[in-house]
Amino acid sequence: MSERFEYIVPCHFGLESVLKREIQNLGYEIVEVEDGRVTFAGDEVAIARANIFLRTTERVMIKCGAFKAETFEELYEGIKNIPWERYFPRNARFWVTKATTNRSKLFATTSIQSIAKKAMVERMSQTYHVNRFAEDGEDYPVRIFIKKDIVTVGLDTSGVSLHKRGYRTLVGKAPISETLASALLMLTPWHADRPLIDPFCGSGTFPIEAAMIGANIAPGMNREFQAQKWLKLLSEKQWANAFDEARSLVKDVPEMHINGYDLDPEIVKCAAQNARAAGVDKYIHFQAKDVKDLSSPKSYGFVVTNPPYGERLEEKEALPALYTTIGKSFANLDKWSMYLITSYEDTEQYIGRKADKNRKIYNGMIKAYFYQFMGPRPPKKN
Repeated sequence: MSERFEYIVPCHFGLESVLKREIQNLGYEIVEVEDGRVTFAGDEVAIARANIFLRTTERVMIKCGAFKAETFEELYEGIKNIPWERYFPRNARFWVTKATTNRSKLFATTSIQSIAKKAMVERMSQTYHVNRFAEDGEDYPVRIFIKKDIVTVGLDTSGVSLHKRGYRTLVGKAPISETLASALLMLTPWHADRPLIDPFCGSGTFPIEAAMIGANIAPGMNREFQAQKWLKLLSEKQWANAFDEARSLVKDVPEMHINGYDLDPEIVKCAAQNARAAGVDKYIHFQAKDVKDLSSPKSYGFVVTNPPYGERLEEKEALPALYTTIGKSFANLDKWSMYLITSYEDTEQYIGRKADKNRKIYNGMIKAYFYQFMGPRPPKKN
């Protein structure tokens, strides 16, 4: 008999709609969409499928409870009322790995963590009729979020953040995260039969994520997750079935044409190595190349890129010339579209045209904009 759980999955601010669509495509019901996170309902197998298949979330948490607490006493009681025995075996090692608060009366995070731990121990003591726990079993990290005095408690099933797909061992400076790159690609109408170029590819994240989307390679197919050891919730066979499902959906796409360019030959080598590790090197051509030399014989393609922002003062001075060059190179591409994420406020002025769409997105703590310069659609194939 399947159990029903609610799951909390965080994402970058401004990209909730992309994550929502991903969850619905997996067949799960959306419960709530808030700034920076989506809550959905599913059976216990969703623990495995969400971790393996979702491209745009950082982690998958089981929602264990939510309640109002303005005092530490209310926090203690609320945590104690959660049926921890549903999740933890007797020998579980459990603790609050992170607590965050926002506009709430409770704000001392270390106190929140220690009081929550005491309440969890109290609940487990009542269930198992012991006062001390060996805690020599598997890890069960708990996360607590308090916003406007509402406490939400999640059990982290992912462990290492889901942006770590396992392929990117080598990174350049200011890399874009895999989850953000995926979400931005999914905001464009790009498909595997259309050419794609990233002229500032760095360690290759945009081209690699695009190739994985095009070949339908699940982002978590080649890594491990915290909850794989939680046999009280999900059996090894259920995990194996989810990994088998992912493997069965991979497709070969010989007509996929993706290019990654960067000025630095060494970082281009890193990108190629990362693509090999991701199993998509046959779909991507990497090359050391200046953006001023950007060209393509193909039409109706996409430039998707994360150009320099000029976070340091001396870099900022070079931005007008750089963005002017980007604009000129793009203008020379026949019927192409361009999508770029940057925090540079004068982007449109130096690109030389107004973006058709502009979306505010937070890249970590940096407020950035996703500028969308649309080209014409290709003629419909007979």
